[in-house]
Amino acid sequence: MKIFLYLRGDKANFRMAQKKTVENNTVEKKDRWVLKNLIGAVVFVVALLVLASVGLRVVTRHGKTVTAPDFTSLSVQEAENLAAQGQVNIKVVDSVFVRRLPGGVVYRQQPKAGATVKKGRSIFLTINSVVPRKVVMPNLYGYSITEARTELKNRGLNLGNLRYVRDIATNTVLGQSCEGKSVKAGDLVVSGSAIDLKVGVNKDDDATLVPHIIGMKYVSAVDALHDHFLNTGRVRFDADVRTYADSVNAIVYKQEAEGEEMPLGSTVNIYLTLDPQKVPAK
Repeated sequence: MKIFLYLRGDKANFRMAQKKTVENNTVEKKDRWVLKNLIGAVVFVVALLVLASVGLRVVTRHGKTVTAPDFTSLSVQEAENLAAQGQVNIKVVDSVFVRRLPGGVVYRQQPKAGATVKKGRSIFLTINSVVPRKVVMPNLYGYSITEARTELKNRGLNLGNLRYVRDIATNTVLGQSCEGKSVKAGDLVVSGSAIDLKVGVNKDDDATLVPHIIGMKYVSAVDALHDHFLNTGRVRFDADVRTYADSVNAIVYKQEAEGEEMPLGSTVNIYLTLDPQKVPAK
């Protein structure tokens, strides 16, 4: 009888031990499952962040910028070669006709030379046509100066002089002319022509500061003055500037009235050279 009881007791203890072992294994499996899923979640999040960062860099080319080269006065082939060196692309999007500039060379670019752009960015070029091309004059009445200049550029035309008259609306276009003659919307004008604008100015808004334009090329300097509602006055070129192409590439080395406050529509005299040594250090 004692032997039987001992056997029953050992059997019961064995079953309890076996049950405990199973429970411990189950707990361990659950712990391993939780740990495995936790590690998997961490790895997934890290991988997602890495992919997002790489994708963002690919899409935006983050941190990969270059300086836009100067394509003015270059042929399209020369511009393509320079673009390859500068790690940008070029697209010829328009043409103008400037009588004194050789046909087929770059007249204007956007973004401007010296601008910081992403690698592979397209620089849009306007070239000088071999033959005159006429475009339709837009209606600029009621436009702001900024809107008018954008519309003129879109049509292959240039902003000429700004002539201000008293009006309640400052910098609103009131008239348009070309070579001293009034032009209406719909008239045909030669592409590349300078369009002069009559602009309103309120007496309380009639002041602007003359910008720093030393170191800029002629076209960029004119644009900078227009940005401040000013006109180019006397333009004096050094003796080394002999052709129209030279004048396009000449650099402003001296200007008058820098930083001064002047009425809108005032003129600023500038001096240009091809000698970079004459340009004062910044």
